[in-house]
Amino acid sequence: MDPRLRRAATAQGEVFTRVQCYAVGLDDHDLERLLGERGPWVVVRRGAYAERETWARASRAERLAMGDRAAHLLMETEHLMSHDSAARALGIPMLWPQRELVHVTRSGVGGSRTKSGVKHHLTRIELPDTTAVGCLEVTGPGRTALDLAREHGLEPGVVAMDHVLGRGVRRSTVERDLQEMWSWPHVRTARAALDLADGRAESPAETLGRLLLLEMGLDVDVQWPVSCGGTVFWTDLRVGCHIIEVEGVGKLLPVSQGGLATRPTRELLRARENRQRLIRAEGLGLSFVGWDDCFGARRAHTQQWLDVEIALTTERYGARLPARLAERAALIRRRTPRQRPS
Repeated sequence: MDPRLRRAATAQGEVFTRVQCYAVGLDDHDLERLLGERGPWVVVRRGAYAERETWARASRAERLAMGDRAAHLLMETEHLMSHDSAARALGIPMLWPQRELVHVTRSGVGGSRTKSGVKHHLTRIELPDTTAVGCLEVTGPGRTALDLAREHGLEPGVVAMDHVLGRGVRRSTVERDLQEMWSWPHVRTARAALDLADGRAESPAETLGRLLLLEMGLDVDVQWPVSCGGTVFWTDLRVGCHIIEVEGVGKLLPVSQGGLATRPTRELLRARENRQRLIRAEGLGLSFVGWDDCFGARRAHTQQWLDVEIALTTERYGARLPARLAERAALIRRRTPRQRPS
């Protein structure tokens, strides 16, 4: 690749345009050869390209982000990346939407339209909080989380809101953005997502587990510490004397396979068994909920067996947390604030 074109591609997140190819002396015949079935380049969007090796290595999310950057480079009107596109740039987790679109926000009278895989959102107001991410200018994290709630619904909105609050965005900042949306479509969903948000949640799975329990009418504590045998365990969710751990396959898969595990699976399983034993020895019940348990027909079934297990714990240990555990947890929280994973 011409070094000038490679420099542009690197600055633009590995994407470059037809116009930039012309600028370094390539013509349509060159592009036809380079973009052929065995050529070194691939089409990201019509008029925007990437190197085939880069595209082949990219994950699904990375390819979507490359599509966002390609759309940005091709747009001639002034715009901000927003909604899903802003979330991808900012690293805000999303439940996968039904339609994978590029989203931009532009000044206009209001409303939205979708054309060629790009959804254009028009706004009458200025957007004071924007963030530069590489070659993109995107809506701020609080505004983006609110937009995700309005666009995709309550659960995706709470997942996004938990994330941005947990990374230091002030609730008052999000409330200010929400006030400007007072008459916008689906603003009540965004308001409910903010009301339900808890920045202590450490993962989307934990957020979904909390919503499942709240739907059962339970009072849920998040990231509750328990000291067992000289070790402090931060448990995901607590209802009375019952602990609910939210787990997924990702915790056991090695990082090389897209998971989170940095130790051998056997070692992780042994540590999990020891953790369970120590927690139960403190007079606490324990249940495990997986990602799939929060969706579809399994959701109602999960709520049924959780209701039974929590009732058994209450019958055995009572409904209120023993004073010694409550006092110890309060002391740990004061002395050792929980650090969220990066």
